[in-house]
Amino acid sequence: MADPANYRPAPGEIPTSPGVYRFIDTHGRVVYVGKAKNLRARLNSYFTSVNQLHPKTYAMVHAAASVEWTVVGSELEAIQLEYTWIKQHTPRFNIMYRDDKSYPYLAVTMNEKVPRVQVMRGDKKPGVKYFGPFHPAKAIRETVDTMLRVFPVRSCSAGVYKRAEASGRPCLLGYIDKCAAPCVGNISVEDHRRLAEEFVEVMAGRPGKHMRRIEEQMKQAVAELRYEDAARHRDDLEALRRVFERNAVVLAEETEADIFAFAQDELEVSAQVFHVRQGRIRGQRGWISEKVEETDDAGLAEQLLLQVYGDMPDTERIPREVLVPASPDNLTELTQWLSARRGAKVSLRVPKRGDKAALLGTVEENAEAALALHKARRSSDLTTRSAALRELQEHLELTEPLLRIECFDISHTGGTNVVASMVVLEDGLPKKRDYRRFSIRGEAARDDTSAMHDVLTRRFRKYLEESAELDVDEPGKFAYPPSLVVVDGGQPQVNTARKALDELGLTEMPVVGLAKRLEEVWLPDDDFPLVLPRTSEALYMLQRIRDEAHRFAIAYHRSARSKKMTASALDEVPGLGPRRRAAVVAHFGSVANLTKASAEQIAEVPGVGLETAQRILEHLCAEPGAQ
Repeated sequence: MADPANYRPAPGEIPTSPGVYRFIDTHGRVVYVGKAKNLRARLNSYFTSVNQLHPKTYAMVHAAASVEWTVVGSELEAIQLEYTWIKQHTPRFNIMYRDDKSYPYLAVTMNEKVPRVQVMRGDKKPGVKYFGPFHPAKAIRETVDTMLRVFPVRSCSAGVYKRAEASGRPCLLGYIDKCAAPCVGNISVEDHRRLAEEFVEVMAGRPGKHMRRIEEQMKQAVAELRYEDAARHRDDLEALRRVFERNAVVLAEETEADIFAFAQDELEVSAQVFHVRQGRIRGQRGWISEKVEETDDAGLAEQLLLQVYGDMPDTERIPREVLVPASPDNLTELTQWLSARRGAKVSLRVPKRGDKAALLGTVEENAEAALALHKARRSSDLTTRSAALRELQEHLELTEPLLRIECFDISHTGGTNVVASMVVLEDGLPKKRDYRRFSIRGEAARDDTSAMHDVLTRRFRKYLEESAELDVDEPGKFAYPPSLVVVDGGQPQVNTARKALDELGLTEMPVVGLAKRLEEVWLPDDDFPLVLPRTSEALYMLQRIRDEAHRFAIAYHRSARSKKMTASALDEVPGLGPRRRAAVVAHFGSVANLTKASAEQIAEVPGVGLETAQRILEHLCAEPGAQ
């Protein structure tokens, strides 16, 4: 691991101009790309207080061996160069969004001599017009089936097309009028291309001209007494209306917008977008990304917009409005970049009120649900869990399978209200009925290691007591020993846990610690940690149980702190018992209102005399911070 001080540039060497910088490791790989309005100020922030950096940033500066920068003429150029380098180098410490699922798109291959309509997934191809994404996949197939009735564009594969062309007979779709059959000359290649262009225009949200044309054809057929043709035109018109009425109107008819929102935890971030066209939600798309740097919604929005619209081959699909939950720092430059990509003005903003703000809240709910579903699927997958448990057992060189894992965490605020949590995984799944909370007092609460020693001693002393009292076939709540003990922390916490277990005679019980700063696995009495691959399922399982223990401890700590903080300021008033104290608070609503009252007003409370009211005021005035 490199020392940042060894490659820190001299402050005078770094320009104060806007630019883009790259951190590079010992193998010449770019591990992080960033931009700055002032390169000197930004780069110095990485080196001045290294130990105070966010854990992932700390890991990045220690993984790098050098830093390089390029000065640019403006912040807009910095955005463009940063995007180019991120796409080129895919740095491991930049947030890289990847689809959380493969969404189906309706695609028209305008790059072929005879365009084809099809459902496509995966990477986008140049020259192909894409519409969607659609969810569920059934929606896109219904749309294609309806549209082919009005615009019978070829939808067969290349093999089917060549066979029909060679035999001189169209496929089934040609016989049922769902294909114009250019393969056998029923329509010329040029006319078929124009038909495909009309298909594209309607799917792009401009059906008005074509609906008016079909309506005129229907009226003309009626006037000429061609009722069968009129009925066919009527059905075509109704089919087009069904395509555009399938989605409910959520905004004004003229609204064209992409609405982005995020949900994140300490490890991953979920992003969602709703594509709104003509006021209707036409599509939805989602991404899940590992968090490798601490970023707020503004930074997440900037990175996602660069990746989504930078990789978009059909830039005319960029809408007039892009709505995000937080305004990026370089809003003006990002707006200019989007407008240049679209070839027309783009409004990038944060909706504050009204229907658009409400819809943004809906998108955020979808992002939260997607993140929860992603984690649930990953943790509940039997194969993945089995692989994670087996991998962790191999890394720790344990002989027994990890049937039960217990994790412990300490939580407090400045040494007050010290509490601890114990969470349990059995067969890789949380066993919440075995979760435990511990309140720590006295000498044990003086620091984290003392608290950890106290908690483990209490938990496993109880285990030994119950094991001695009960039959093996009837274990008590604490009489089932874990296959592995995990503590939240590094070397000091692990050594303390090992000492506590050894004092109880549990010398064979394995214990490890997971240090949050660099996600390192520490073993007792080892001077160097065990570093698991970032993509390791074993590391993910350790992170998950550590985060669950942290969440459970924080929840208990907040509860304990809240109870202590809400203890009434009247508790120590001489002569004021619980009943009259409750009556005073109920009468005034809060202690804050009570401090504004006079002694006569307080004495109006039933059971409280003027003398007691005076004592209450004197006590409140003597409280620290009283006005």
